[in-house]
Amino acid sequence: MANGSPVFGVHGAALALRSQRLSMLASNIANAATPNYKARDIDFNAALDRATKGQSLSGAVDSSVEYRVPVTPSLDGNTVELSTEQTLFAENAVQYRTTLSFLEGRIGTLKRALRGE
Repeated sequence: MANGSPVFGVHGAALALRSQRLSMLASNIANAATPNYKARDIDFNAALDRATKGQSLSGAVDSSVEYRVPVTPSLDGNTVELSTEQTLFAENAVQYRTTLSFLEGRIGTLKRALRGE
């Protein structure tokens, strides 16, 4: 596993990818009123698969970015649907926090082991 450590496994890469996805979704939300803005998202599973098979995180993200196809097209060419973006942002934020909690638990276990507890 090129982008993970034996201690943290896939979770380190997952946390970094979730962070990148949060940024991308936030950008979509921020540009909801920008004419011709095209909403983008990361195919998280594809990016994680690429990252765990040795591709760099930035390469995994770049090759897993997709443009969102809106359900209701806008007249100004903007493809951001605010409710969709907000829902995806909230879901990804929960998943980010879950991954972070897992890693914090793993680090706490390692600290206790090093202290001999």
